[in-house]
Amino acid sequence: MTARELTGHSLIAGRTVAGTGSTFNAIDPATGDVLAPDYSQIDVDQLREATAAADEAFASFSSLSPDTHAAFLDAVADEIEQIRDAIIERAAQETGLPVARLTGEVGRTTGQLRMFAGVVRSGLFRGVRVDPALPDRTPAPRVDIRQRKLPLGPVAVFGASNFPLAFSTAGGDTASALAAGCPVIFKAHSSHPGTSELVAGAISRAVASNDLHPGVFSAIFGPGRTVGQALVTDPVIQAVGFTGSRSGGLSLVQAAQSRPVPIPVYAEMSSVNPVFIFPGALEDGLEDLAAAYVASAVGSSGQLCTQPGSVFVPAGEKGDAFVAAVSAAIEKSVGQTMLSPSIAGAWREGAATRDDHADVSARGTEGEGPNAPAPVIHSTSIEKFVSNEVLQGEIFGAASLIVRYADVSELPAAAERLEGQLTATLQLADSDAPQAAALIPVLERKAGRILANGWPTGVEVGHAMVHGGPFPATSDSRTTSVGSLAIERFLRPVAYQNLPDALLPAPLQNSNPWGVPRLVDGSLEG
Repeated sequence: MTARELTGHSLIAGRTVAGTGSTFNAIDPATGDVLAPDYSQIDVDQLREATAAADEAFASFSSLSPDTHAAFLDAVADEIEQIRDAIIERAAQETGLPVARLTGEVGRTTGQLRMFAGVVRSGLFRGVRVDPALPDRTPAPRVDIRQRKLPLGPVAVFGASNFPLAFSTAGGDTASALAAGCPVIFKAHSSHPGTSELVAGAISRAVASNDLHPGVFSAIFGPGRTVGQALVTDPVIQAVGFTGSRSGGLSLVQAAQSRPVPIPVYAEMSSVNPVFIFPGALEDGLEDLAAAYVASAVGSSGQLCTQPGSVFVPAGEKGDAFVAAVSAAIEKSVGQTMLSPSIAGAWREGAATRDDHADVSARGTEGEGPNAPAPVIHSTSIEKFVSNEVLQGEIFGAASLIVRYADVSELPAAAERLEGQLTATLQLADSDAPQAAALIPVLERKAGRILANGWPTGVEVGHAMVHGGPFPATSDSRTTSVGSLAIERFLRPVAYQNLPDALLPAPLQNSNPWGVPRLVDGSLEG
């Protein structure tokens, strides 16, 4: 498939379905040009076709053998790579993101899928525990109890605006749900429908080539206020994955909790990602530190969920020099095209509001096109920061706030004022460790990932990563949307007591035919 073969329609259980509702088009944010084709939007009745197919697919898909299941995930990655150039071409048109960034995002998308294929093959995610019967135990015998984790059921995934691939059609939410054994209904983001359609086609081809039920995956286009809400409240759907605005995430949470049978919504929403620069970090390499900060703040036009939105800098000569170096770099910067006119408009509004509450340290130059605002760095005192909620909020884009403090002893109290965050960063030297130790317990309560001497905008996809955090960073701080642990969101434990071996699922049978890791009486088997 190439970008010229786009249909402009939803893909429901392997079928191209023209929507009965109104149409919309993607917009090239760099030029304002309208992109073909027109995209038709389905109605709620057509949505039911997708949810019914997912319901039908669940029984067979949730019980696949590890080899068949993993082969499917690998096949999705293979199909995406076969049309990589077409995906990148269309995504660049729809988002204004550079080819290099999109190339990396394709790699991250396929890498996630292959990582989850490995997770499926290992079997560890199944959480198998066996407590064998102890008929001779006194004062009472113990019955045979065995446990495993089962997929929840069909999952709704909403595409993110800022990651048209890695957090979109075949991104982390979809990959982890499919790895858990849950069929997925994906609601495409209206800013990059062509990209979504191309990737959806790749997933659908992998479903067919592996002889799976076509209801394993559907991709739909429809209005959020009707089709999106109907998707979340459909009784077939058992969980929701979302990355986007706080208002959007909370509306889905409210809808899910208002159902007769509530379901979990795993929503990644907003984060400022504070960075705390300790005095020792400014003793050497001050210019390099300032350059790294600016690169992290303005890269991808600041449209990353881990963009450093506030940076705490010590007062004094070294802190002044750091701020001066940051300002000089910002003044040389040129605005990059933002993802959409609406996102650029929201950024301008947020930056203008901050102008009224903080000083402007430096402002860059507007970029070419209608949606490339000039990056800006504001500054304020720590006293004003802790007393002004406007200064503590997120501006999605290339804007950041420098907060000046007089003494490191002020940092824990300031951190206490912060909302929940995806990340918190320490820039420090060895000499700063005793002072930093007092801040760590506060940050553990505030953030999902704490890092030192780096910048939060690099998110490694692996087994130890946590990309989540206390509200409002995410709607459920117990989870992560990046890394292999993400699969846990779409599973639940079930115990089997005294069932005959012939009735037990394969991972729990005495012979363990799938060879999955098992805890037997509290110890790893074998």
